[in-house]
Amino acid sequence: MSRKYFGTDGIRGRVGEGNITPEFVLRLGWAVGKVLAKAPGDKVLIGKDTRISGYMFESALEAGLVAAGVDVRLLGPMPTPAIAYLTRTMKADAGIVISASHNPFEDNGIKFFSGNGCKLPDEVELAIEAQLEKPMETVDSARLGKVSRINDAPGRYIEFCKRAMPIGCSLDGLSIVVDCAHGATYQVGPQTLSELDARVIAMGVSPDGLNINKGVGSTAPQALAQRVVDEGADLGIAFDGDGDRVVFVDHTGEVVDGDELLFIIAQHEMQRSGTVSGVVGTLMSNMGFELALKDLEIPFARAKVGDRYVKELMESRGWQLGGENSGHIICSDITSTGDGIIAALKVLHAVVDSGKSLADLKSGMSKFPQIMENVRIKPGCSVMENDDLKAAIAQVEEELGSRGRVLLRPSGTEPVIRVMVEGECRDTVTRLCKGLSEKVQQLAV
Repeated sequence: MSRKYFGTDGIRGRVGEGNITPEFVLRLGWAVGKVLAKAPGDKVLIGKDTRISGYMFESALEAGLVAAGVDVRLLGPMPTPAIAYLTRTMKADAGIVISASHNPFEDNGIKFFSGNGCKLPDEVELAIEAQLEKPMETVDSARLGKVSRINDAPGRYIEFCKRAMPIGCSLDGLSIVVDCAHGATYQVGPQTLSELDARVIAMGVSPDGLNINKGVGSTAPQALAQRVVDEGADLGIAFDGDGDRVVFVDHTGEVVDGDELLFIIAQHEMQRSGTVSGVVGTLMSNMGFELALKDLEIPFARAKVGDRYVKELMESRGWQLGGENSGHIICSDITSTGDGIIAALKVLHAVVDSGKSLADLKSGMSKFPQIMENVRIKPGCSVMENDDLKAAIAQVEEELGSRGRVLLRPSGTEPVIRVMVEGECRDTVTRLCKGLSEKVQQLAV
């Protein structure tokens, strides 16, 4: 069934427009309370990132949940994965995150975790949407929910993160620049690394409600790269606004993306234990990553783009590691969702354990040039089924052979076909991508 409100990761948009209004979020809180928490004493946790509209939506959700008879626990600014962890360990019935992740402050969104700290299954999202169509009714006053604040939430999460490092493993001697994107990790990110004895140089830790992700964080690592070089640091770590993504910068200022981080984690685990069950990537994962894992004899599988699809494939295969090249990495041996701090600690463990630099650790993988163009089409155009386009794709695949690949996929948010060609030679893949894009443009008229 198609969804009316939910996207691939909750509900997101421009503040004050569409469904991102106080009125809708009030009703959403009520609907969630009716669907996810049905018995007296049931509770829901609410956390948020640092954007200014979070105060407004926190109040609206709180009112809706209380009207449904649900107790609310407020966590304040906390990373998305922290809400997942605390929902699970505090035995809450659901966790709600107010965040638009890596988007600018003008956007916001609402996403949910079930009581086990995982994203909501499709049938629950559909049940919430069905509840939203019903008139909102407030329970009797004696049954209204109560609200309290969890003041020690940051400390609980920091202690959980620190346990990702083996006992006795210290970051002493490492100089790390940490970019928190003026977002949800601005407190817990630097503090976790400091408590593990790293020398931390923090940036992006002065949120004002308007500067989240603005020229900093995992989607804009250039400032971090320059700071690492200027400080002579060993490496840099950049989180996104809600803390579920991470990218690194090595001591030379080179960005280390999610594919490379996954490779480093998998390679380290292989060296420590002699086996890795497998790694899940996505359709956008670099082919060089896939081939590097093959050299290590580690199975690899591709999911659709989106962390929920990565998690689903991990679960179906019984694998514990997966993620996206954006830096959304899931280590299910430790936690239930993508977690930037946990992934960062896994990489730092590899650095400390090996005695090698980050640059040396990533050298076992060579990324292939990956060229992508967005071709705008008319809404509803079915060019993907065109026989001439299929023949053009086959011709490109034949020229690339086994050392390259082609991917065409419609955007889920706009009338665009994303054309991606990947191979060993940049000039070749650039030429082939341009030719395929022109073919799509010709056939889409």
